[in-house]
Amino acid sequence: MFDTIVLLTGAAEQPILAAAMRGHNAQLAIVAVATAAELATLTPSLLQRSRLIAFATPVIVPKAILARLGYGAYNFHPGPPDYPGLAPAQFAIYDRATEFGATAHLMIEQVDAGPIVDAARFPIPPGITVFGLEGLAYAHLARSFWQLARPLATQAAPLPEIPLRWGARRSSRRSYRAICDISLDIGKEELDRRVRAFGHNHFGLLPTITLHGVEFRAVAPPPAAGTMAPNPAEGVDEPAGQPACAQMV
Repeated sequence: MFDTIVLLTGAAEQPILAAAMRGHNAQLAIVAVATAAELATLTPSLLQRSRLIAFATPVIVPKAILARLGYGAYNFHPGPPDYPGLAPAQFAIYDRATEFGATAHLMIEQVDAGPIVDAARFPIPPGITVFGLEGLAYAHLARSFWQLARPLATQAAPLPEIPLRWGARRSSRRSYRAICDISLDIGKEELDRRVRAFGHNHFGLLPTITLHGVEFRAVAPPPAAGTMAPNPAEGVDEPAGQPACAQMV
């Protein structure tokens, strides 16, 4: 019998999303976890009566756990179907994409590949930063969660699928690391693109040039004085504009 939600998300989101689920089903048990290690402690009997919901998390749910869940698993991915995988906002900025979004989908063994149940799209404002784009995507992702919270909390049946397909290019830590490996003959325009998209030390990785055995890392300059820091929870954007140069450290 469906009576439990395993909520896989960060500590800041856990109480808010749990309250939303309980608002639709007061009898629902919520088991909040944030890491793969915490997931691994869940018993087969608990998983059998549970549905897992992952929200804006980098944690990959193992195949064995997906197989034991009695009522499926859904992921809220902070990017559109065009950008499955890691760091969708960074790759969209690098690609000079004009549209972005957020996606909710049934989880299967392959990351960001399961049937899609909800998707939102919005135009990318000119000159937006990675942090600003992540904030906008987060706001749309939260809206999607609120729309789907009732059926996820009250219905044992799977959510209906919509006729959208994932893009063919699935980013990963390996592809992120590869694009941060800068050759010595790179042109200025390409270097500027990579620093703008990947120069914020996400995942401990920065665009890096190796010269005579010494690493030089390109860091995107901080926002200009007086600009507003992004607030992902509210979708606050930073003002448009890209610094003219980057520091090499």
